[in-house]
Amino acid sequence: MDPIKVETLLKVQQLRDQFDNLEKHTQWGIDFVEKYTKFVKERSEIELNYARQIRNLSKKYQPKKKEEDDNKYTWCRAFHSTLNEMNDYAGQHEVIAENMMSQIIAELTRYTQEIKTERKAHFHDGRKAQQQVEASWKQLEACKRKFERDCKEADRAQQYFEKMDADINVTKADVEKARQQAQMRHQMASDSKNEYSSYLQKFNQEQNEHYYTIIPNIFQKIQAMEEKRIERMGESLKTYAEVDRQILPIIGKCLDGITQVAESIEPKNDSSQVIESYKSGFEPPGDVEFEDYGQAMKRTVSETSLTNSRTDSKGDRSSKSKCKPLWPFIKKNKGANPEDFSHLPPEQRRKKLQAKIDDINKDIQKEMDQRDALTKMKEVYIKNPQMGDPNSVDPRLAEIAQNIEKLQAEAQKFEGWLAEVEGRMPVKSDPPKRTSVLYETQNNTPPTNNNCAQDRESSPDGSYTEEPSSEVQSKVQPETAESGDEFDDADEEIQPTIGTCKALYPFDGVNEGTISVTEGELLYVIEEDKGDGWTRVRRNEEEEGYVPTSYVEVFLDSNAKDVFSWRRVFLSEDS
Repeated sequence: MDPIKVETLLKVQQLRDQFDNLEKHTQWGIDFVEKYTKFVKERSEIELNYARQIRNLSKKYQPKKKEEDDNKYTWCRAFHSTLNEMNDYAGQHEVIAENMMSQIIAELTRYTQEIKTERKAHFHDGRKAQQQVEASWKQLEACKRKFERDCKEADRAQQYFEKMDADINVTKADVEKARQQAQMRHQMASDSKNEYSSYLQKFNQEQNEHYYTIIPNIFQKIQAMEEKRIERMGESLKTYAEVDRQILPIIGKCLDGITQVAESIEPKNDSSQVIESYKSGFEPPGDVEFEDYGQAMKRTVSETSLTNSRTDSKGDRSSKSKCKPLWPFIKKNKGANPEDFSHLPPEQRRKKLQAKIDDINKDIQKEMDQRDALTKMKEVYIKNPQMGDPNSVDPRLAEIAQNIEKLQAEAQKFEGWLAEVEGRMPVKSDPPKRTSVLYETQNNTPPTNNNCAQDRESSPDGSYTEEPSSEVQSKVQPETAESGDEFDDADEEIQPTIGTCKALYPFDGVNEGTISVTEGELLYVIEEDKGDGWTRVRRNEEEEGYVPTSYVEVFLDSNAKDVFSWRRVFLSEDS
């Protein structure tokens, strides 16, 4: 016999009296497998819940439609990429849960049912063999007690026969009867002896077979079952580690992706985007000059001058109170935004209008593509009438034509607004100066109400119109009362030209004090822009007025510049 088998047999024989303990141990092993299966199942549920929470978190912080403009910043794109990577990261944890369910939990559940069935069969065979041995032992004991009883009965019958045979008073017939009874008992004892001996031999044989063959075989099967259970337990633990190890490269790629987008953040580029997004297109306002109210003290005091001064002062205060503040301090309109985006600064308005035009052009292109496709379909129907009725396409073609016409009209409307904005965009030049009311009055310029027109012309709250209010119309009214009689003759004289200008865009001077010009027209400049956005020009001796400074290109004479500079110095010293 193989030495290994002999050694295994000897070990098993050592447990032949520990059948109940082995049964408890194997049941504990199966319970442990079920416990481990439950552990893996709970771990997979944790992974699923974790992945679900990560996905919900990523979805929660995904950019909304109104936040799509944030993608122009690198740090926003990096965060959105991180959310996408976290979504993939959550998917890997779902893979962990799925692999644990299929490779560990399902396999262990199936194996647990198999090992329970196998264990039940093995211990059923063991109990059956044990019961057979116990039954044989009981039968042997019964044979043994019968043999013992028959031997005792034979001894008593022999003693009775010998007593009867020795007694002279007993008849011969009684002696013979006692002798026969003794012989019968001896025969019964002999038969019981033979039966006991035969069954004893049989029992010993069955007992040897039970302890050296049947039980060792059963124990070997139980041992193999237990070793297989332990081996499967080790394989499950190894699979448990492999399931995690398999997704580590992909998780590493997710983390590498987050690192890459983090390194791609460009602070300077983002700050440039902020500047590009929010630049208004306004030029900074000019310097505010000193207003010398002490000039009025030099005048001759009279009832007329005092009355006029008071009247004019009230008018100035009323006109100033109507003027809007400088554009950096104007509050945004909280009402509904106008269709032409006039509530935005020039640069922002231009971008919005351009984007709107691009969207409309895309819609027009889609409609035209549909029209071309339907036209080709109609041509096919005309050539092959069996494929369809050509007239069935006409209603749709008519509807598309109307849509295209509407879209083109809307595009023209927005293009007109865009052209207006681009024409009014300020050109970089020397910073203008804001002059006082007194200085403008002395130089026969329009009153300070023009500042109101400038505010409407270039303020962020959308006042880009060619029709100034009644405040602007008052700019051409001479303030002779404040200027005094000494300036009456100066107003009637024709002011000299200080340069020329070329109209860059057409302008309809519909308001009082303005003049209409056509694109490319050459005019004389008689008064340059003093920071209010208007330049005074002359066409001939009879036609002169104000035009927007951004609509003309001014060419000042060098002598005129010097004259104006000296005149300002003279006036300031005189004041």
